Amino acid sequence: MRSLRTPRAIFALAVLAAAVGTLPSSATAVDDSSGARASVRDVNGVFLGTVTLDSAGSKLFLTGRLSGLAAGFHGFHIHAVGICNPRAVDPATGAVVPFFTAGGHLNPGGATHGNHAGDLPSLKVSADGRATAVTETSTVTLAQIFDADGAAIIIHAGPDNFANIPTRYTAAGATTPGPDAATLATGDSGGRTACGVLNRS
Repeated sequence: MRSLRTPRAIFALAVLAAAVGTLPSSATAVDDSSGARASVRDVNGVFLGTVTLDSAGSKLFLTGRLSGLAAGFHGFHIHAVGICNPRAVDPATGAVVPFFTAGGHLNPGGATHGNHAGDLPSLKVSADGRATAVTETSTVTLAQIFDADGAAIIIHAGPDNFANIPTRYTAAGATTPGPDAATLATGDSGGRTACGVLNRS
């Protein structure tokens, strides 16, 4: 049997080793090491679950497992500031508004609601208070999430209509048909019941 310790065999092994050393790992190939994670808590500080965002190409893939929520649909958004203060005060009114510190929906492009970068499909909570969220978005980037003031996941008390109000309806106190300012800004999803600051994962 011919020995492998010939100059030609040694050279071939060296070339193979060098080639393997330059191949990207599977993590590098799909860039799954880049992402964000939020621990979501209610106004009393009770941990409800986690939401993660994983980067893949031009998209972010969101997954969330949550519990302890009221059954039904809830507005579910990425908000513009990474501060979750359940005792926050609205300076305009002096009233306590939980998680007011998270700002409005993340919206660097200035779009109307329903098309904000941070708008996500409504969260459906089952009768046992549990919810699983799985979705993808190409309207927000990790760079926008991790800007100077960060970002947060917010769960609202009620469903989000995404400002989708037929023009035949007229808002209370309005003189013309269509959605009012609150609907246009927030989709009438009500107060903020849970919040989680997005951190790098």
